[in-house]
Amino acid sequence: MNSTAKHIPAQSDVEKVNEAFLQMSAPDRVKWLHEEFGSRLVLSSSFGLQAAIMLHLVSEHAPEMPVVWLDTGYLFPETYQYAEQLITDLDVNVKVYQPKLSAARQEALYGKLWEQGEEGNNQYGLINKVEPMNRALQELGADIWVSGLRRSQSSTRADRQFAEQQKRTLKVYPILDWSDPQVSAYFYDHKLPKHPLEAKGYATMGDWHSTKPLEEGESAESSRFGGSKYECGLHLSSGANDFQI
Repeated sequence: MNSTAKHIPAQSDVEKVNEAFLQMSAPDRVKWLHEEFGSRLVLSSSFGLQAAIMLHLVSEHAPEMPVVWLDTGYLFPETYQYAEQLITDLDVNVKVYQPKLSAARQEALYGKLWEQGEEGNNQYGLINKVEPMNRALQELGADIWVSGLRRSQSSTRADRQFAEQQKRTLKVYPILDWSDPQVSAYFYDHKLPKHPLEAKGYATMGDWHSTKPLEEGESAESSRFGGSKYECGLHLSSGANDFQI
């Protein structure tokens, strides 16, 4: 097992993952990643609507892998409750990372950034998502970031590859090619609990101020950030910020 810390991924790693994943199931992809890259890996989880899938896959096939939970301080109460349930049930190795500025301090200094257009939303993403994730990667000595992104979730993800280089971090998506029926079947087969807000019409999950239930005729993309965007800043192209990720 290769567990070299602070290794900078090479293009050969991207090609290796993309080629290997084509012939593998999702459980085999997770096992292979752990065998191939060891302690270079972390999984990120938002404890959103489909988070239980990757958490279960890791708990079954790579239980040593750290799980980074970015707690913005603006999550729904139901998300915090759901997270505690999954952490207990699946016994995953969760590492909680929070912004350096608390929610109260941010609002005192900058106001409600999510109400301040694109510039405010970008600053919000840097403070609450990008900086804590970058700090997590550095402190955990990881350079390969595993995520549960799927192509069918949004138009911004439709052309993703299984692995891609984002600055100094290799990002890997073991369930990228899964359809919605595959997601539903995995929940059913493994008796995984659903996020409580799914039953209330939410099709995607984020902070309480940027996520709303679907209305008739809407897509999941239109239920985030008032329909102006879907990505929070973590899963943008490599030129989107000045951090490791």
